[in-house]
Amino acid sequence: MSTTLNGKKVLIITSNKGIERDELLKPLEALKGMGATVTHATIDGGDAQTVLQDTDKDISVTSDTRLAGLSADQFDALVIPGGTVNADTLRQDTDAQRLVKAFADAGKTVAAICHGPWVLIDAGVVEGKTLTSYPSVRTDLLNAKAADWVDAEVKQCGANGWTLITSRTPDDLPAFNEAIGKALLEA
Repeated sequence: MSTTLNGKKVLIITSNKGIERDELLKPLEALKGMGATVTHATIDGGDAQTVLQDTDKDISVTSDTRLAGLSADQFDALVIPGGTVNADTLRQDTDAQRLVKAFADAGKTVAAICHGPWVLIDAGVVEGKTLTSYPSVRTDLLNAKAADWVDAEVKQCGANGWTLITSRTPDDLPAFNEAIGKALLEA
């Protein structure tokens, strides 16, 4: 995708452990490569432990800042990587919930992959939306009154004034990253 996102600011939020490595690093690298300024924020700041296949510890990635004190007004889009531990920890964090809700309320792009939609559920923003996710999250999304769940590499839903982008697994990252870039370009 030939995209210039100069001037666009993207926030990627994670916990400090259990983040699926490629679901953090591939969007971060792709969006920076498109010209966006990307900030990685964690709950506690400092290092974030990535994993492979959800259990095997991989590399540590130093975050840029903590979630506390950040505002949706500072960014154009929000990205939520998966990893079951990451998503389960983020969904319980009040700052993560506050940020997701603020991005949605402001009509900005929110993108979540794999188990990342769990965070959307706890922020209360999935009702009436059509999403995809890792298959085991499907029932949770439907119970949270999402309009529908689809098995697709990427699903973009523009209902209620904001853009929601979801994907299933690391295999879907090229389509996920392209959809985020396109949404930012059109914003």
